[in-house]
Amino acid sequence: MNALSNKKRNRAQIPVRLNVLFLFVFILFSVLILQLGVVQILNGEEARQRVNETENTTASIAVPRGIMYDKFGKIILDNEPERSITYTPPKNGDSSKKRLEIAEKLAKLITMDEDFESLQSMVRERDKKEYWYLFNSKEANERLTEEERELSTSEQYRAILNHIGPEDYNEFDWSDPYLLNVVAIKKELDQGFELSPHTIKNEGVTEEEYALVSENLNELPGIDAKIDWNRVKPYGQTFSSFIGNITTSNEGIPRENQDYYLTMGYSRNDRVGTSGLEQYYESVLSGQKEIIQYTTDNNGNILGTETVKEGKSGNDLVLTIDIEFQKEVDEIVREELENYIKSNPYENRYMSDALVAILDPQTGDVIALSGAHYDREDNEFVDQAYRVIYDSHIPGSVVKGATMLSGYDSGVVAPGTVLLDRPIKIAGTPTKRSWRNMHYINDKTAIIQSSNVYMFEIAMRISGAQYRENEPLRGFNSEGFQIMRNYFHQFGLGSRTGIDLPYEATGFVGSNVQDGGLLLDFSIGQYDNYTTLQLAQYVSTIANDGYRVSPRIVKEIRQANGNKDTLGPVIERFGPNVLNRVTMDERYVEIIQDSFRRVATEGTGRGHWANNKYNVAIKTGTAQNHFYENGVKRETNNLTLVGYAPYEEPEIAFAIVVPRTGIGTNQSGIHHNIGNRIVNRYFERKQEQENANNDESNQDEAEEDLEE
Repeated sequence: MNALSNKKRNRAQIPVRLNVLFLFVFILFSVLILQLGVVQILNGEEARQRVNETENTTASIAVPRGIMYDKFGKIILDNEPERSITYTPPKNGDSSKKRLEIAEKLAKLITMDEDFESLQSMVRERDKKEYWYLFNSKEANERLTEEERELSTSEQYRAILNHIGPEDYNEFDWSDPYLLNVVAIKKELDQGFELSPHTIKNEGVTEEEYALVSENLNELPGIDAKIDWNRVKPYGQTFSSFIGNITTSNEGIPRENQDYYLTMGYSRNDRVGTSGLEQYYESVLSGQKEIIQYTTDNNGNILGTETVKEGKSGNDLVLTIDIEFQKEVDEIVREELENYIKSNPYENRYMSDALVAILDPQTGDVIALSGAHYDREDNEFVDQAYRVIYDSHIPGSVVKGATMLSGYDSGVVAPGTVLLDRPIKIAGTPTKRSWRNMHYINDKTAIIQSSNVYMFEIAMRISGAQYRENEPLRGFNSEGFQIMRNYFHQFGLGSRTGIDLPYEATGFVGSNVQDGGLLLDFSIGQYDNYTTLQLAQYVSTIANDGYRVSPRIVKEIRQANGNKDTLGPVIERFGPNVLNRVTMDERYVEIIQDSFRRVATEGTGRGHWANNKYNVAIKTGTAQNHFYENGVKRETNNLTLVGYAPYEEPEIAFAIVVPRTGIGTNQSGIHHNIGNRIVNRYFERKQEQENANNDESNQDEAEEDLEE
C-alpha cells in the first residue's frame, strides 16, 4: 500500500514541475520577443546600418607643397590655385558599366580638350576595344580558344582584346567629339584607386565647367569639384634645373619607387619631386597630409566620413642664392658664349657650352650655378645649368695647385725647390713640354707661369720613376696614380662634393694605370675629368685655408605661415658642413694662395686680371680635348679658369669651363671675360645691397625722430 501511494504522489508532482518549466520558457520567449520588437521597431534602421557596416577605412588627401624663396625673401617657386575635377572610387571600386554611366553624364558637363585632334590623341586603339567590349562582352568571350580559356583572368582579358579588331570598334562613330570625350573621361576613371581622389581634369577647367559639375554632384557619385594647386616658377628658367620638377597628378608616384612611397603613406596619384630640390627635400616640401576616415557598408558604399588628422602645408625653403644675381650671371654667360661663337663660327663649330659655378668658400653657400648651351639645330641659346653638376670635362692646368701640394706633402719637392723646365721625351710617346721653355724655375714660378714640366717631375718622383731622354720610364710604380688621386680627392676632385641635390656626377677616372706617361698627363689635368662644381669646391678649399666645405643650396627650412609675403618661423638653419681638412701643412696652402694671386698680377692671367680692383687670385687652364668624328680627328681645347676674391678674406670662389673651343682663333678670352664680369657684378651688387640697407636704416631712424 505504501509503495502504491508513493507512486501516485510522484505522478501528481510531475504536472506541477512541467507547468513551472513551461511558464519559465514562456517568460523567456516573451522577453526575447519583446527585445526583438524593440530592435526592429525602435532601433531597426540603426541596427541594419550596423549590420551592413564594415571596418573603417582611411585615405589621405594631399596638401599644398612648400614654396621656395631666395636669400632675400623673393619667391622663386610658388603654388598657383587651379580648378580641378576629381573622382574618388568607393571601396572595392565601381564596375566598368558604372564608370561608363558616370563618364557619359560628366561628358555633358566638361570637355577633356577643346581641340578635336588633341581629344583624338587621348583615345588609343585599346580604349576603343575596351569600349566595344562593354557592349559586346558575350560575343567577345566566345572568341576565346580552348587554350585561352585556361589562362588567368588578366591573360584572358588581353586575349579577348587581341580578338577585337577595327571592324568591331569602328561600329562606333569616332568622329563624334562627344564619344571621344566619354571614352577619354572613362579612361581617367579607370585609373582611380578605391577611396583615393584621382584627378580627371585640372588643366583648363573653365568656370562654367566647374560650376556645372558642382551643381550636379548628387548625380555624379564619387565626382568632386575642388580647388587644386599647380607649381609655378616666377623667374622662368632661371635656376629651374636645380629647383626641380614634380610628377603630375595623373603620373602619381614613380612606378620604380612605388613600394617605398606607399610605405611612407603616399597614395598612388600623389605628386612627388622627381628632380632637383623638389626631390631632395621631398619630405620637407610635401607637408602633412589630411587623413580622412571612411565608413562603408558591405557593398563599398560610403556611409560617412570623418577627418581624423588635419592637413598641414609643406614647409618652405630659403635658398642661398640671390635670384637677381643668378639671372645676371645667366645673361653674362649666354652673352659671352654667343659673342664668342659668332666671332668665328667655323673655328668654334664644335663649341656649344659655357659653365659656371660660384660658391662662398667659407660657408659652402651656392651663390650661382649657370650653364648656357647653343642648340645648333634650332639656332638658339638655352639654359642648361644642370651641366655644371652632371657633365665632366678635362680641366687642364687649373689643377696644378693640387699637384704642387701633393708634391709638398709627399716630400718629393719642397718650397723653393728649383727644377729644369725642358722637353720630356719618353720612348714611344710624343714629346711633353710646357707652353714655353722656362729653364730653371722654382715651385712658385711653376704655378705662376703654368709649367707642365715641373708637374711632370712631381708625378715621376711620386711614382718612383726615373727619367732618361728617349728611354722608357724606369722604376715606375702604378701606385703613383692612387697616391696622387688621394691627394686630389681631399679637394673634391673625383669625389662627391656633398651638394644637397639627389644626384651629382663625380667625374671620369682613367682606368689605365700602367702607363707612366698618363700619370704625367694626370698631373697637368689631361687625364681624369671633373665637373665644374668639383673645380669650384677645389679652389674654395684652397681659398678656405685647406678646409673643404660641402656646397649647399638650401639655407633654411621655414614653417609655412599662410602668408607668402612674410617668412614663417625657422625650423632648421644649415651651417657650414666641413667635409675634411687637407693633410698638407698650412704654410704649403699659403704658398699656393700667394701663387694664385700672382697668376693674376704677373703670370698667365695678368693680361685679363692685373687691373681688376677686387684683388682676385686665379689659376688658368687650357686642355687639349681632341675627339673623332666619322673617323676624323677633331682638335679642340677646353678653356678653364678657377679663382676667388678678395685674396685676403675670400667671399666668392668660382670655376668656369668652356669646352671644345676652336684652336685656330684667339681663344684665350671667353673664360676671362666671363670671370671678370661675374666678379665685378658680384661686388657691385653687394655694394648696391649695402646702400639699400643703409637707406632703409636711415629712413627708419628718420621716422623714429619724427615720432619723438
